[in-house]
Amino acid sequence: MEVAETETRLSQVHQSGEDNKRKTESRGERDDDGNMSGSQFASVPSTSATPSSKTRLEDSPDALGVIKEAVVVLTRLPDYKISALRPPTPPQFYSEDESLSSSDSDMQCEPEGENSSLDLYDVSEPAPVIVSSAFSHSSSETTKIRPNLPEEEVNVDMIVLAKRGPLRWQRGKIVDIITKEDGRIKYKVSFEEKGRSLVSGHHIAFDTTPRLEQLYVGARVVVKCQDNNSLFRPGVLAELPSRKNRLRFLVFQDDHMPVYVGLPSLHLVCRPLENVLDDVANARHSSFMSQYLRDWPYPHLTHYIAGQSLNAELNGVMQRCEVQVVDSSLIQVVFQENQHREWIHRGSIRLEHMARFLELKALQEYESDSD
Repeated sequence: MEVAETETRLSQVHQSGEDNKRKTESRGERDDDGNMSGSQFASVPSTSATPSSKTRLEDSPDALGVIKEAVVVLTRLPDYKISALRPPTPPQFYSEDESLSSSDSDMQCEPEGENSSLDLYDVSEPAPVIVSSAFSHSSSETTKIRPNLPEEEVNVDMIVLAKRGPLRWQRGKIVDIITKEDGRIKYKVSFEEKGRSLVSGHHIAFDTTPRLEQLYVGARVVVKCQDNNSLFRPGVLAELPSRKNRLRFLVFQDDHMPVYVGLPSLHLVCRPLENVLDDVANARHSSFMSQYLRDWPYPHLTHYIAGQSLNAELNGVMQRCEVQVVDSSLIQVVFQENQHREWIHRGSIRLEHMARFLELKALQEYESDSD
């Protein structure tokens, strides 16, 4: 009796399977007639169309629900956006143990606005990445606050470096100290190479080497000329020694020329003005340094590599030049027209890309303040 019932159930299951098979084949024949007549393979639905839930349920009798498929849409980015997303770190700038994911890595600065990138860069050639680089997180390497130290005395017969002309300081001896009726103090200096001059305290500098604790970013200094040991040029201290600049001091001279020097080449101005930039005659450079000091320790820098061509200002005109060497925050370029070589800061307003970036940044800040 039990055997007979079992055989009957098996027969019913077998018959049900045959019926389902015939239904499936019948639907397959209809699909083939409508889509790929005569083909032995089932048609493949277009990826642009999503099968309806009804069809899915009919084709899968045992399905428990509707299956949803994700659709990925790929959009090609414009060239200027692709250029901006390039890795911003050339091997000449960072040491091997520095990573972009570290806390002092560079952060890419992108101007806001729908068309700002188009206005900023010439998309006919790859534009350099402009970053706001964290110079250091050590306060001893980034301080821009004048230390609260007692002033060193300035006396008669002291050897000093004194201003003798625009961008020209020379060694001499203080022969007299004069106090004016309004309280101002003047120093009469007799120069080694003949001649005398009556100057203010912010136009004389100590002939001795300063101590490290006396130095800070923004300090008014005088540096020895590399091609003439008897001449000195005034400037503003822009970087303190760190591993990024190979333990050197960066100074922006008053003519906008940057130079890396060691401690023995630095001389502190005896009585600097409250705002040291008031003593910088070049208004354009003074404005640049003001922005530089506000941004510090996150100065804006362009990233170039050796062999890259760019436009830079020479004698008041933008000219084509090529990068020869990248040295920390500086690049050495050679101009195509006359083969003139010089060092330029990677955040300098003489670089066409940086000048446009700073103009756009100033405009955005102005519009933000207006709102």
